[in-house]
Amino acid sequence: MRLLVMFDLPTKTSSERRAYRHFRKSLLNEGFLMIQYSVYVRVCVSKQSAQFIENRIASYVPDEGLIQTLMVTEQQYNKMHFLAGELKKDVRNSSERTLIL
Repeated sequence: MRLLVMFDLPTKTSSERRAYRHFRKSLLNEGFLMIQYSVYVRVCVSKQSAQFIENRIASYVPDEGLIQTLMVTEQQYNKMHFLAGELKKDVRNSSERTLIL
């Protein structure tokens, strides 16, 4: 399972930029990887764990802006087409590392 987080946050004032940095840093601390600007993804073991992470994200969202999440299966995620650019072979972006206890 993959959890994608897409966001568009305002950055006009210093407090908005601070909220943006805090949100982005929190995503990175949760194990998300940036696949595009303002689009982050994380491998989850199951739908339940993806929902748990989604609830954790909801606890630190800023007051302003738009934040959306999308849960997709590994099969759906692997069907992503690259029209420009190249796939990054980052080990952290692979479900092969996932260990189910």
